[in-house]
Amino acid sequence: MDRSLIDELIETVHQELIPKLQIESIDPHDPVKITYLPHPWQKLGAGNYAAVVYHPGYPNWVVKIYAPGRPGFEEEVEVYRRLGSHPAFSECLYATEGCLILKRLHGVTLYDCIQRGLRIPKQVIKDIDQALDYARERGLYPHDVHGRNVMMYQGRGLVVDISDFLHEEKCSKWNNLKRAYYWLYRPIFSPLRLRIPYFLLDIVRKSYRFLSNFKKICDRIFYKIFKH
Repeated sequence: MDRSLIDELIETVHQELIPKLQIESIDPHDPVKITYLPHPWQKLGAGNYAAVVYHPGYPNWVVKIYAPGRPGFEEEVEVYRRLGSHPAFSECLYATEGCLILKRLHGVTLYDCIQRGLRIPKQVIKDIDQALDYARERGLYPHDVHGRNVMMYQGRGLVVDISDFLHEEKCSKWNNLKRAYYWLYRPIFSPLRLRIPYFLLDIVRKSYRFLSNFKKICDRIFYKIFKH
């Protein structure tokens, strides 16, 4: 790692990116929107709380900026501290006031793989499983691991978003994704190389969120009725 380049990037972030960048989060369940991104910065991705951008002059790192009023920055810094160095995770090189500089992970999200009809080998799933076990060994709780938050690169699996790994609440998203992978993707989508349009994937994503929330409400109601 070239420390001088990191220092240059930090200065560029504070002088050219942060003062001009405009992002907003309208709904905490939908990705944030970048309304203005200064040249030559480019958007790499957007989560529900933060956007990820990069500078072409510094291709090995990305900058993650939290939208105003959205939580999670301090927790994400702590998660990266606990993770340390692992091939399936990024690393945090700098963090201050809602801004993180991270090692860049290259690849295609599993969400995009399905849309493009790209084959996802079993090794990708195994790598992600092993990475999540590693996180648990570090006192973390893998949470919100879904198709947009994991990637494939050269046939290996990567975990992109670890911002919710301090949440102790049980999360079944990764197990549900694995079931879909083994029950639907491998026997049907993979052999046929089917490409699923984004609008259909988005319908599935929102339907899953609705059903998950509905199940939580029902569980709470049943608990209150039968707890005595």
